[in-house]
Amino acid sequence: MAVYERKDAAWKRAKEEGYRSRAAYKLLELDEVFGLLRPGQRVVDLGCWPGAWTQVAAKKVGRSGRVVGVDLVPTDDLGLAQVTLVTGDVCEPEVRARVRDALGGPADLVLSDLAPKLSGIAAADEARHALLVEIAIDAAQEWLAPDGALLVKLFMDSEYEGLVRRLRAAFSAVRTRRPPSTRKGSSEIYAVARGPKPRPAATPEVEPG
Repeated sequence: MAVYERKDAAWKRAKEEGYRSRAAYKLLELDEVFGLLRPGQRVVDLGCWPGAWTQVAAKKVGRSGRVVGVDLVPTDDLGLAQVTLVTGDVCEPEVRARVRDALGGPADLVLSDLAPKLSGIAAADEARHALLVEIAIDAAQEWLAPDGALLVKLFMDSEYEGLVRRLRAAFSAVRTRRPPSTRKGSSEIYAVARGPKPRPAATPEVEPG
């Protein structure tokens, strides 16, 4: 099991308040602005480890809701009846099917705090993160109800403008926000995309004549 070690003041506050990481406050701040979480919702949390966003979502949706957390890294059980934790790659059809089954219906909200392990090579890291955003968009279009929303982490880098255009092509409305609790010096920013548009139908392969 990996260990979360960023023990700054926000980390200590999170520990005191029972959250697994300081990231909980980002979601709380974004929810206050955008009104993302409500009782009874079905929510997917992509890249859920160590579980802080899942904790926030579970508290907000209550026992009448459902929260499905997904990560490549096993996440310790939260002991909450409304939470299901799935370990696996969200690109795999079997993992996506497990998420759908656990939701029990269309999702109201998909959360994505996905970020790649950094190599130190800016262009490579930016491209890898952009791919994760694309994966989140694709999964959200698959799972979301027509009036559902995606909250996804972006970075103010060379991929940013292209990803915002991609979000606008996939959703009816897109807004961005930098939470106050974001670390100084971080280039991260979050986008809220509402109203998923239908995914283009796959073009059938034509056999050579």
